Amino acid sequence: MAAGAAGLAAAWLFLGPAASPANAEAQLLVEADTGKVLAAENATLPWYPASITKIMTAYVTLRAVKEGRLTLDKLLTVSHNAAAQSPVKMGFPPGTTVTVDNALKMLMVKSANDMAVVIAEGVAGSIENFADQMNRHAARIGMVQSHFVNPNGLPADEQITSARDMAILARTVIREFPEYDYYWHLPGIRYGKMVQRNYNTLIGRYPGADGMKTGFICASGFNLVATASRDGKRLIAVVLGAPSSASRALKAAQLLEQGFASNPLSWLTPSLGTVDALQPIDAEPPNLREDMCGNHRKRRATEDEDDSAAIASMSTNAAYSVLLSALRAPAAKQNLLVDSQIGDPVPVFTGSANKPDVPKAPQRKTASVDAKTSPVDTKGAPKAAAKAAPRPADSGDKHATAKVDQKSTKTESPKSNPPKTDLTKLGVPRTNTQVLSETKPPEKKGSEKSTAKAKSPPKASDTSEKR
Repeated sequence: MAAGAAGLAAAWLFLGPAASPANAEAQLLVEADTGKVLAAENATLPWYPASITKIMTAYVTLRAVKEGRLTLDKLLTVSHNAAAQSPVKMGFPPGTTVTVDNALKMLMVKSANDMAVVIAEGVAGSIENFADQMNRHAARIGMVQSHFVNPNGLPADEQITSARDMAILARTVIREFPEYDYYWHLPGIRYGKMVQRNYNTLIGRYPGADGMKTGFICASGFNLVATASRDGKRLIAVVLGAPSSASRALKAAQLLEQGFASNPLSWLTPSLGTVDALQPIDAEPPNLREDMCGNHRKRRATEDEDDSAAIASMSTNAAYSVLLSALRAPAAKQNLLVDSQIGDPVPVFTGSANKPDVPKAPQRKTASVDAKTSPVDTKGAPKAAAKAAPRPADSGDKHATAKVDQKSTKTESPKSNPPKTDLTKLGVPRTNTQVLSETKPPEKKGSEKSTAKAKSPPKASDTSEKR
């Protein structure tokens, strides 16, 4: 009977047999304090990191701050090289200045590829020099499977990591920079009238979620390094190669929930050791381009898919709907992924803290991340609130720009407006990114009564991909 119990415990720890590279996913759960491995699947299989690369970009930057080589209020300049980066990006024109602090916030929330280059050039003078620093730090902390050639994770064959290495990096930043922990769990940013919520949809939805970063390119699938804390215990979950942004969030939530749950059979569980003791696999990273971005998909995968909409659109028989319904809080008996404590977006700006610039609409440019490996959204950030319209969604990560919702002020009688469904009562979180625009209806002159002309609804082409 003891052997059977041990077998069940082992089955809980190992999340299934190792997958073949063609349909591989990698998952890892570790304790942040001790590095103890609680669950592992393909944890040492090489993988394309996509935008979880930016955790290392932030780490190298904060090291420079801690060593006195940089300050958070130092102004960095957007170069032509930075401005030319593929979406997702802030879209500031060359010559714009931004503080290190604001650049980091834009990097971690919006996953802005241009800000990654701005930071790299500001810290090390060039992308190449910065990549050298990334690799030196990786080797120093034991990321033996990782190699970096750029600061943003845009497609590159030489940009490689593993779930093991990303868990080691997450542990390092948590231990070395407790004073900068807020960078990993910012709920969103506000630049002028543009609001961007964090692509990590566990923030504010999963109890205790406090980090850290998402990523997507076609070759990697949907990646996520997530952290959460409860009762003084902090866990790190790494999910690589998930088929969608919704599934990566749910898989990470499932891992974390298992880690926080009490296990009466833990004393029977065979030890998996510590994360740094996991043995690397000598193999090529799987290329999931066809699975993620092939012609068989009804629509192209993008990093900033709205998890709430994706979950809401699933049928009751869908695998992830079943998984979501299984994730229940012990006492409240409610789904764990709900908009419960999402905080207000943090204001960001260009220019110095003492004399910030007046927010201007970012440039709208069409760009391609990599036709071979990664899709991107060809629409830039909204030019102005009055012209904003709902739009598709992230990247390499290659992440695409923020989705924009538009609320129009109408002066017609309320009876003429169709009733609105309150999705929050159905357990569906509201859309994160909102841009409000208002129009003042014209009044007729003369003795006639003033009438208001309702603004026409968005065109079908603008809303067809809203989720």
